[in-house]
Amino acid sequence: MIANLPIGVPISVSFKKYHLEHHRYQGDVKKDVDIPSEFEGKMFNRTLLKLIWVILQPYFYAFRPLFIRPMPVTLLEVINFIVQVLFDVMVYKYFGVKAIFYFIQGTFLGTGLHPLSGHFISEHYMFIKGQETYSYYGPLNLLTFNVGYHNEHHDFPSIPGSRLPELKKIAPEYYDNLPHYTSWVKVIYDFIMDPEIGPYSRVRRHIKDSDKTD
Repeated sequence: MIANLPIGVPISVSFKKYHLEHHRYQGDVKKDVDIPSEFEGKMFNRTLLKLIWVILQPYFYAFRPLFIRPMPVTLLEVINFIVQVLFDVMVYKYFGVKAIFYFIQGTFLGTGLHPLSGHFISEHYMFIKGQETYSYYGPLNLLTFNVGYHNEHHDFPSIPGSRLPELKKIAPEYYDNLPHYTSWVKVIYDFIMDPEIGPYSRVRRHIKDSDKTD
């Protein structure tokens, strides 16, 4: 929740809730809200439209769960909301509305058409058919808590990002030969420009009885 404060909107607890389901049900079109919706897949399938989709990507990430898989609000989410609102009120009181705008709009700009946001695309979009998850081993990992080590993260989600490079180092036979990226900028460019790639370039699983409660 502390790290959430400069983002401007309360998302940390909700993100964790849905992110854990992404790990458990990866590719399930009904339970993995990381999968673009049917509307996104059919609508944003050409170069200009994909550019718009990349720019608007944070809005799709924020609102997609509410439409695809709404879940009951938890106590921690309420606390997250209260903490964030109190912080925003203090910022507004002492620094004005421009500071609030900077936090919130800066967050959305920084998670749209931005080099660091290449990880949203690089992680699971199939640039190589059949390869579902990719890692990135470039210098921007220094700014993103090693989020680029994504194969490693999915294999061992409980290992903190600070230790993922060590994991790769001690298990090279599992990771060195996997397809990976060294440039998130190139990932974004290829996604927009390659006519064979789009929001539907994901492994999408229609799991039997997926609608039933676990």
